[in-house]
Formats: sequence, structure tokens, C-alpha cells
Amino acid sequence: MTPSRPDFEADSWAFALKIYAASGVADACLKLQNEAGADVMMLLAVTFAAVRHRILLNPAEIRELDEACRPWREQIVWPLRAVRSGLKTGPSPAPSGETEQFRSKVKAVELAAERLQNQLLAERMPLRPPERDAVDAAELRSVLTGVVTLFLERRGNKPIADHLPGIGEIVAAAMHDARRRTSASITSRSPNG
Repeated sequence: MTPSRPDFEADSWAFALKIYAASGVADACLKLQNEAGADVMMLLAVTFAAVRHRILLNPAEIRELDEACRPWREQIVWPLRAVRSGLKTGPSPAPSGETEQFRSKVKAVELAAERLQNQLLAERMPLRPPERDAVDAAELRSVLTGVVTLFLERRGNKPIADHLPGIGEIVAAAMHDARRRTSASITSRSPNG
């Protein structure tokens, strides 16, 4: 069954927060962002589509999603991130207790901007009936490699092999989440559940 867009958006955001909080994922995402220029929200939305809805995006669909959210990312999310990051070390009067409070407010606005980007991604995600019963780790890794490759092509730096460990962290957390959901679903359907 094809999900509704509002349900997809809400579930995608909850998934992104959950997976990002999993051990090792935030560091992996930030490394992919900083070294490959990858869009973390795109990585998480594509992961959600794959593991929860069994939709594996092809390279053309990945490019279309990127083009849909690129202006928002570059004109809103990145500048907010730059302000937040800059407040860690200066300019004067930063860093201080007062500027740390301000930095926390900027961080909340940045998170709200990322939520709006997630909404944009959900609106543009090519929703369709599931293509298979389940997505395995190799299939998810392949799709995420496609996302990171798109960003690497723009930068023309490090080969994809340098980024496979970060992709692997996201895949491991997503597959763990999928196994837990499947296990919980089986338990809830059993006569003793």
C-alpha cells in the first residue's frame, strides 16, 4: 500500500530523529556531510523510504530529490549551520554563556529548517507500492552510496571507498531498526502477544 504524504512526512521525521540518535550515526552523518558534502536529511529520508516503505530510489530519482531541496539547503540550512558553528569559537563576545544561549536558539531554528526540508523531501519522494517484501543491507548500502556519490561528483574529491564506513553506520542502524520493528510486529500478532 502506498503511504499518504502527511503520514510519510511525519514518520520520516520521527525515523530521522531516531536513527540519527543511534550509536555512531550522528558522527557518520557529520563526517559524510563535512568530507563528502552529503545532505544528511537526504540520506535519512532515502533510508526511511527504503527500510520502511521498501522504495529503492534510482540515481535519477536521487538527483530529482536533490534538485528539489538544494535551494532550501544552500540558502537556509547551511547559513544557519554556519552561524551556529561559528558561535562555538567567536567572534567576540562568543564564546560565552550569553552567546551559548543564542547558539542554542539558532540550533533550534536550524532543526526547524531541517524539518521543513524533510517535509519538502516527503512531498517530492516518488511514493509507490513496495517493490519487495524487505530491503536488505546490500540494497540500502547501494542506494546510500548513490546519494553520497552524487555529492562527491560535485566536489571531485575523495573516492567513495573512503566514505563506505559512514554509509555502513547508517545501514547498520537502519537494519537494526527494521529487525526490531519486524520482531515487535510478530510479537503483537502472536496469540500470547
